[in-house]
Amino acid sequence: MRLLIVGSLNGQMGVAAKIAIERGAKVTQVGDIDAALTALRSGRSAELIMADVALDIGHLITCLRSERIHVPVVACGIGNDAGAAVRAIKAGAKEYVPLPPEPDLIAAVLAAVTEETHSIVHRDPGMTATLRLADQVAASDATILIAGESGTGKELMARYLHRKSRRSAKTMVSLNCAAIPDNLLESELFGHEKGSFTGAVARRIGKFEEANGGTLLLDEISEMDLRLQAKLLRAVQEREIDRVGGTTPIKVDIRLIATTNRDLEEEVAKGRFREDLYFRLNVVTLKVPPLRERPLDIEILAGYFVQKYSESNGVPTRPLEPASIDMLKRHTWRGNVRELENTMHRAVLLANGSDSISPASIVLSGGAPTASATPPASAARPGVPGDRAPMVGRTVAHVERDLILDTLQHCLGNRTHAANILGISIRTLRNKLKQYSEEGLSVTAPAGEIRPAAL
Repeated sequence: MRLLIVGSLNGQMGVAAKIAIERGAKVTQVGDIDAALTALRSGRSAELIMADVALDIGHLITCLRSERIHVPVVACGIGNDAGAAVRAIKAGAKEYVPLPPEPDLIAAVLAAVTEETHSIVHRDPGMTATLRLADQVAASDATILIAGESGTGKELMARYLHRKSRRSAKTMVSLNCAAIPDNLLESELFGHEKGSFTGAVARRIGKFEEANGGTLLLDEISEMDLRLQAKLLRAVQEREIDRVGGTTPIKVDIRLIATTNRDLEEEVAKGRFREDLYFRLNVVTLKVPPLRERPLDIEILAGYFVQKYSESNGVPTRPLEPASIDMLKRHTWRGNVRELENTMHRAVLLANGSDSISPASIVLSGGAPTASATPPASAARPGVPGDRAPMVGRTVAHVERDLILDTLQHCLGNRTHAANILGISIRTLRNKLKQYSEEGLSVTAPAGEIRPAAL
C-alpha cells in the first residue's frame, strides 16, 4: 500500500515510518500540510495519510474534502496527549495512533486500509470459471470490462486483475463514476489547471495522470454522461488527455478496467451509451455471477464475514447453526455479497451472548428480528420508512416514495445498490431523495444513520 507521512521523520514518526516499510508499505514523506496537498495534486497518490497531530489536522481534512481527494487520515502523537487525540478525531481523522508506535498497531491500521484488496473468497465452480478467465487475461494490457449486478464484487475483481498484471508494482487508481456529479467528473478524470473554473485553487492532476504506468478503474461507467463519454473515447483510443483549462495534450500509459451493473448493449440500443466507446471497452468481458447463482459461495462467505465482524466488534466467533446456513442458501440475495455481508454483521451483533448464530439472529431483506417489531397498520405514520399505510386510496407518487425509501433502508443507505434494485439510474434516485429531503422526510444515510439526505 502507498503511505504518505506528513511531518518530520526525526523521532517517533520516523520509527512509525520504518515499521510501515517493514510491513510492506511504500512510504513517501513530506514536512507539512501544504507539501502534502501539493504532492497529492501532482499525482503522488496515497491510500493512507499518517499526520503528526501537532499539525492542523482539521485544515488538512477540510482541504482534502474541498478538493475531492479521498484518502483516510490517521493522526499520530504522544500517547498521553488525550486532548490532541480528541481534537484530531473530531476534525475527521479515522484513527489516532499513540507514539512511540506499537508495531502490531501500525500493522493493524495498514491491514484495515488494504483488507479489501486481498484474495477473493470463493468455492463455487461459477466463480472459479470467472477467475480462471481473469488469470488468462490479467498479464496483458487489454482493456477489461467487468459486468455484474451491484454487490457481486466487481471492484474486488478489478483489484485481483491488477495484482496479477505486469503493472502490479505500479499504482491502481479507481474512480466511481456514479458518485461524482457530471460537472465535476471531467476534472476528476483529466485534471485541471489553476483558475480553470470556480474552486480550481491550484493545478490538479486527474485520475488518468495519477494512474500513469499503472491501472485505472472506472467503476459504474454506465452512469457517465454522454458528453463526457466522447472525451473518454479519445483518451482510450489515443492514450492522450487534456486537462480542463489546459492547452497541451498529455500522453498517458495506463491499463483500463471498467465495471458496469447494466447491460451495455441495451444501454447502447436506448441511446444512453456510445456504441464506439462500448466496443473500445469490450475487448474482454468478465461476468461476475450473482450470489444466487453461486450457492456454494454462500456458506463460505457467511463464515468469512462472521469471523471478520466478530473480530472487529471484539466478540467470540460463533458458528452458524445448520438451520441458519439453510436459511441463507434459500434467500434470493438481491444485493448479492454486499447484502450477505451486512446480514452477517447484524447477525454477529444480534447473537451476542449466544453460543451460536441461530435463524433468530439473522434478519433477511431488511426485516425485523421479530414480528412484534413491526407497528400495526393503525399506527402508520405517512412519510416514515417502515410505517406504511395500505396502498388503496393512495397516489402513485406516494407509493413510489415509500418503495424508494424502503429499498434504500434495506440497502443500509447504499445509493448505487438501491438504484440497481429499483431499476432506475443513480441520478434519478438522487433527485428523488433530494425531493423527499426537502419535503422534510427522513432518508437513510449510507452508514445506516437516519438523517436528511446526503446526496
